[in-house]
Amino acid sequence: MPNFSFVPLEGTIQNIRPFGDECCSSLVTLQTSEGTVTVVVSSDTYVISEVRLRRGMTVAAFYDAQVPVPLIYPPQYRAVILGRKQPNETITVDYFDETLTNNDNTLKLNVSPATDIVGSNGQPFRCSLADRLLIVYYTNATKSIPAQIVPRKIIVMC
Repeated sequence: MPNFSFVPLEGTIQNIRPFGDECCSSLVTLQTSEGTVTVVVSSDTYVISEVRLRRGMTVAAFYDAQVPVPLIYPPQYRAVILGRKQPNETITVDYFDETLTNNDNTLKLNVSPATDIVGSNGQPFRCSLADRLLIVYYTNATKSIPAQIVPRKIIVMC
């Protein structure tokens, strides 16, 4: 099992500006439910579906909790994954085991024939989802432990 922990930041884009002299990186200011945060979007950031970021767009950015962050205000995080978020939709990034349960045993996938399953390149993915890092889109979850979901979309990070 890989040793990582992705932390989500969900919010609305307030501003996008260049990150210093780095032509391939941007600082994206998000208004979250807890205040303002800045997210570094670099050439290493996986932007889901290569969506063009715009002010007013609601997004979910994920950073690696094991990577140090500067002690500045507003907080600044380096996004590993960033995606557009639809209303009432949740996006999660985690490693799922052979039972399709995530790392901390809080979420279990019940994949349906209607679930759109693609690789990180956007092409159909027809192999096992077990023991992989997945980006999962869903709207409803049961109140059981682990919560069970029927994903709308799964992106397999190959």
